[in-house]
Amino acid sequence: MKYVIGIILIGIGFVIIWKSNWLMDNMGRIEWAEMHLGSDGGTRLFYKLIGVVIILLSFLLMSGGLASGLAKVFNPNGPSQPAAEDQNQSL
Repeated sequence: MKYVIGIILIGIGFVIIWKSNWLMDNMGRIEWAEMHLGSDGGTRLFYKLIGVVIILLSFLLMSGGLASGLAKVFNPNGPSQPAAEDQNQSL
């Protein structure tokens, strides 16, 4: 299932990159992008960057890197060890 979702997300990212001018014409300019990513065309670049991020995240999803990366971010020390009291009771 993760491969199907990944391929769909790659397609969505590709369409966002391919049709960035259409997106800008229909959605309007993003002032933050125009100010920080270039004087003219910052919105197009922003849409293209969103498409690239979606494609990269979908490849991570399909390869299993997204789950392991999130696990390392939210639990950097690995799985928690049971307390010493719990270990003595199980023996």
